[in-house]
Amino acid sequence: MTTWLENAWYVAGWDSEVDSQPLARTICGVPMMFYRKMDRSVVAMRDACPHRLLPLSMGLREGDSIRCRYHGLKLGPDGVAEEMPIKTDPVNTRICAETFAVHERHRFVWVWIGEKDKADPALIPDLWPCSSDGWRFDGGYYPIASDYRLAIDNLMDLTHETYVHTGSIGQPELMEAPIETWVDGDKVFVTRWMPGVDAPPFWAGAMRQGGKVDRWQICEFLLPSAVIIDVGIAPLGAGATVEKHDQGVRGFVIDVMTPETEDTHHYFWGMARNFDIDDDGFTARFKTQQGGVFLQDKEVLEAQQKAIESNPHMKLMAYNIDEGGTRARQIISRKIKANQAEAAK
Repeated sequence: MTTWLENAWYVAGWDSEVDSQPLARTICGVPMMFYRKMDRSVVAMRDACPHRLLPLSMGLREGDSIRCRYHGLKLGPDGVAEEMPIKTDPVNTRICAETFAVHERHRFVWVWIGEKDKADPALIPDLWPCSSDGWRFDGGYYPIASDYRLAIDNLMDLTHETYVHTGSIGQPELMEAPIETWVDGDKVFVTRWMPGVDAPPFWAGAMRQGGKVDRWQICEFLLPSAVIIDVGIAPLGAGATVEKHDQGVRGFVIDVMTPETEDTHHYFWGMARNFDIDDDGFTARFKTQQGGVFLQDKEVLEAQQKAIESNPHMKLMAYNIDEGGTRARQIISRKIKANQAEAAK
């Protein structure tokens, strides 16, 4: 049994990553390549020529088609052969490469893993701050050598910020504030409210004033593998509450983990914010700062994965702070089993 859910949408890349030249990326154990046609729509195809299995991502673009660089088999964007290696040979249209359903939304290119006829764009995770008026969204990408579920654990338990991210977003009050975890259908929420604290360096700079603040963190897990985190601060006494908090500066940390293999994943990260949305310089500077924060997580997750592999007799322990990640794992496992039961009918 795989560790990831099928019949689901996964991020294959940022919209800016997929261009006219093929992008090779393994998604949920499947080698794929992605490119844009002349009309800028995206093609997703198994990255293996049906002739001698050379990666098609090494091929040559010809119009909307791809020609294998080994013997010259030409395939259309639908994966069907258009020209044989010997051009005088009749085209055998039974020769084809597997293609996948794709859709663009929220600045990402999504690919459907599973039964193609079930690929409904309505099932794409609702990352609404990434596409809404009054919000600015940007971010980056890191390949991470760890099980994608370790990243979900990390993001649903932000107490690690105190020690992993000292000097940027971490502060001791994270270890003192109570957390509340609850499940709503297939979603998991973890809420932390920190009233009357000193703002950490990043948020103090964002608000452009000193003094005590109310700070919040609301983590939300979305199937199959996304976590969005409502974060921000408001001046103490401004009336912010955990339910309503637009009195200060607010953002959503966007995290989408796409499994590559059982022990590696693609990490797409970013921030959607509702302040300084027209400041391009701030957007670029903040992207650099945020990238540095997530590099610290990458270091931790990869070291954790190695330790797991080196200590097969040991199991991960779950404390109260781990409830959000534990609940998310339970939902993933339950949905995988439900899919398997449906397929077995």
